[in-house]
Amino acid sequence: MKLKSVLLAMSVALSFNAYAQAPIVIKFSHVVATDTPKGQAAERFKQLAEKATNGRVKVEVYPNSQLYKDKEELEALQLGAVQMLAPSLAKFGPLGVKEFEAFDLPYIFPSKTALYNVTEGEIGKGLMKKLEPKGITGLAFWDNGFKVMSANKPLHEPSDFKGLKMRIQSSKVLDAQMRALGANPQVLAFSEVYQALQTGVVDGTENPPSNMYTQKMHEVQKYVTVSNHGYLGYAVIVNKKFWDGLPADIRTALDKAMKEATTFEKAIAQRDNDLALEAIKKAGKTTIYTLSVKEQADWRKALLPVQKDMEGRIGKDLISAINKEAAK
Repeated sequence: MKLKSVLLAMSVALSFNAYAQAPIVIKFSHVVATDTPKGQAAERFKQLAEKATNGRVKVEVYPNSQLYKDKEELEALQLGAVQMLAPSLAKFGPLGVKEFEAFDLPYIFPSKTALYNVTEGEIGKGLMKKLEPKGITGLAFWDNGFKVMSANKPLHEPSDFKGLKMRIQSSKVLDAQMRALGANPQVLAFSEVYQALQTGVVDGTENPPSNMYTQKMHEVQKYVTVSNHGYLGYAVIVNKKFWDGLPADIRTALDKAMKEATTFEKAIAQRDNDLALEAIKKAGKTTIYTLSVKEQADWRKALLPVQKDMEGRIGKDLISAINKEAAK
């Protein structure tokens, strides 16, 4: 009887130890291809995180909307079905944190330096804190890059957009942007864009070149205009309850891994967009046009009123603060 008790106690102890040693799983879901800047950075974070924690953490990366589409992923994170996402900044507007839509304002960032003044400074920190009441902790801002416009007709002047059905993310700012150009904005999940372009459900779209190329959108778009009119970036976020519940040393190790992955991501983002634009040109199906100085001035003039129109939604003070930082 005594031996049975000892064996039972040993069995329970072994089971407990096995359970205690099971790795902490982080499901990292995103909607783009593995070979995009975001996709590559997610893989780099996985490697760094698993190494930094000596295997105590296992990161499972799910690219290309394998688990959730655009509209579903934030709810999945809040419910704890996934632990980590890197949604585009436009996604936080529908969640109720409208200040993030400032990143969608056309021509608000004249350069990457101006952008980093915002994301890496007090404004960026303040925006991340606004996610906490939603059960979300923000870890880092990741880049994609400045956007190009595409359609099956040349887009040189604002008047060229008149009547076109242009795909956008769900964003009031992007809706206002397309309307300012005379286009009809159409909200579609990223995973549905290629087919919508192919079948004519929409006439065109806006994307950084790396997203356009990896999703093969150039195969169904005859013209691309290098306009650099807007920015597409991401926030790497985690479920707050999950993050706060991690052992302190694990959190520290993951923070370090995220910092390293972010440095890597920023380094490759511009390079990948440049290479993607070159690859689109080489494919020979799409004519690439770069706006002249005068044409870009005309675009700015047409789109500048969007900043004023969005003051009531995003906050006049925030837009003013971003413009001030961007001008440094």
